[in-house]
Amino acid sequence: MEAIKTEEAFYEIIQNDEPVIVKFFADWCPDCKRMDMFIGDILEEFNNYKWYEINSDEVKGIAEKYEVMGIPSLLIFQNGEKKAHQHSAYTKTPESVTEFLHQQLG
Repeated sequence: MEAIKTEEAFYEIIQNDEPVIVKFFADWCPDCKRMDMFIGDILEEFNNYKWYEINSDEVKGIAEKYEVMGIPSLLIFQNGEKKAHQHSAYTKTPESVTEFLHQQLG
C-alpha cells in the first residue's frame, strides 16, 4: 500500500481511469492498527487494484472534504470522483471489508 503524502498527490491519484482504493487512517487510532493486522490478505485478494493510504492527521482537509468522520475508512475513487465509502464502524472485520469491496468492485 503506497502512502499519499501531499494533497497534490492525492488529487493526482484519484484521477485514475481505474478504481483506486484509499485507506484513511491516523497513527493514534487503535482500530487502524487492528485493520493493519488483517488487511494483507485483502490486499492479495484485490491485488488487481491500486491501494493507497493517507494519514488524515498529516494531510489536512481531505478527510473533511470527503466526509471521512471516522477512521479507518476505505474510499474508492475513479476519474476524480468518490464512488464508494466504507465508514469506520464497518471496517472492523476482514469479512465486512471484503464484502464491501466485492459489492463495489465486483
